[in-house]
Amino acid sequence: MSTPVDPVDLTARLIRCASVTPEEGGALVLLEELLTDAGFTCTRVDRGGIANLYARWGARGANKSFGFNGHTDVVPIGDAAAWTHPPFAAEIVDGVMYGRGATDMKSGVAAFAAAAVDFVRQTPPDGAVILAITGDEEGDAVDGTTALLDWMDEQGERMTHCLVGEPTCPNTMGEMIKIGRRGSMSAWFTVTGVQGHSAYPHRARNPLPAMSRLMDRLASHELDKGTEHFDPSTLAVVTIDTGNIVTNVIPARCTGTVNIRFNDSHSGASLTEWLEAEAAKVAEEFGVTIDMRLKISGESFLTPPGELSDLVSRAVAAETGVTPELSTTGGTSDARFVKSHCPVVEFGLVGKTMHQVDECVPTQQITQLKAIYSRILTDYFA
Repeated sequence: MSTPVDPVDLTARLIRCASVTPEEGGALVLLEELLTDAGFTCTRVDRGGIANLYARWGARGANKSFGFNGHTDVVPIGDAAAWTHPPFAAEIVDGVMYGRGATDMKSGVAAFAAAAVDFVRQTPPDGAVILAITGDEEGDAVDGTTALLDWMDEQGERMTHCLVGEPTCPNTMGEMIKIGRRGSMSAWFTVTGVQGHSAYPHRARNPLPAMSRLMDRLASHELDKGTEHFDPSTLAVVTIDTGNIVTNVIPARCTGTVNIRFNDSHSGASLTEWLEAEAAKVAEEFGVTIDMRLKISGESFLTPPGELSDLVSRAVAAETGVTPELSTTGGTSDARFVKSHCPVVEFGLVGKTMHQVDECVPTQQITQLKAIYSRILTDYFA
């Protein structure tokens, strides 16, 4: 019988690959070698300069195919001098591994890769096990998981259910599963008036009062009171800028930006209509021009509680003794793309240190996460 794959060692080897977006850094090469040796059919699905890996064990088009999705790219380290431990050394001190990606999410990838390899070697299932791993989750996410899903559609590859291995637990291992995510969109406004001398404001058309009024109208508006599975939607004013460094000039232009995190009461389209209407009202009131540019990063989605969340919940409870909460809190993840392909939930480690200096993870959690993923696979194909 083959020696089980050590997820702690695999995490360390992945951390030592400096795969800061968009660099592959050797992480996917390492995983492809591991998975190929275990009998997975591996395909690099690179697009737009981004490295992606698709790995399948079992027949294409199997009636049951459980998929894992994750990413090996990481955010920049920031100030290297601020790190107590080298960011790409994967040092273990008192049972804690340090390094960029230790939490988000090379440990998660290592855990599901190790679980998948051991599972197909020990109890070959009647079905397929699929790993879809991207190098573009922390970047623009244009040529990452979306590229993998596009390629899968073209090739007739399909997951019947998927688990994204992002960190999901706020404080305690096992406490939270994500069954959906809020949508996210940003709007950039440019208000254009007429420049003038601040001593003669009547000769100018000041864009700042118009911008202030628009930002106040947007921020003061209650989008909703929340829904059955989602908290209330939020709108945050994140910047207002003029670039004006003097006090005797009324500027001609002012820019402002808002970010909206929205639940299933809304869509990107419905919120766009609302933003356009509010901007038009303020433009008419102040006699200025307001232009708007939008980016919808993802729509809100929900995988209703049921078969998939129950499967994951049972495995988490069995391995941790904790009954997880089903949640839709937090930011966005690549589950927003997978949800159009198949039912998807997210479960992973405690995410307290992700993106921080001295990002770290207790090695015990990595081992525990592999055990949870292994149980999920066993129960899914039972």
